[in-house]
Amino acid sequence: MHRKTFLLALLGLTVLLTGCKKELKPDQLAPGVQPGQLYYTQFSLFQEKNNFRTTNYRKGILIPINTAVSLQAINSGQAELRLVESGQPLSIENVPKHTVDDMQTAFKKIAGPNKVDLSQFSAAEKDAILAGQVKKGMSRKAVLAAIGYPPQNETPSLYGNDWVYWKHRFDRFIVHFKNDKVENIVD
Repeated sequence: MHRKTFLLALLGLTVLLTGCKKELKPDQLAPGVQPGQLYYTQFSLFQEKNNFRTTNYRKGILIPINTAVSLQAINSGQAELRLVESGQPLSIENVPKHTVDDMQTAFKKIAGPNKVDLSQFSAAEKDAILAGQVKKGMSRKAVLAAIGYPPQNETPSLYGNDWVYWKHRFDRFIVHFKNDKVENIVD
């Protein structure tokens, strides 16, 4: 009887440990991904309750492009950051079925070692980027800076004319390009 209880407890513990996020060792980190380093957000993103999901929902509190962040820790499913100016924690949760990326690849799209050069954009594009919005006439590069990458399961190629984003879990919108400029946004 005790052996059966022990085996069941061991099986339960194994199941629990298997479901945990895999911690990454220093030799498993991709080049350019290093805890303790300073990074900058590469697009204006929205967080809810100190969390940003790579599904890239467009609701919550805006964290503008070029916000300085410090990478605290990273594992196979999430990255823990701290906003340098405020000290606020920010968890980035990777959703691989939407991003089709591993956590480190997703992190490198979200945060980089250098600020994005906003002088490459028109004044109208820059205003939209800083507000985390898409406006008619914006370039593809400006859209990426303004609202980030669309989920790859909905938009497998950035060369297509339609990029599908999610406002929130149940509502999507499409950014339609013509001649590499935003022609319209379909709600």
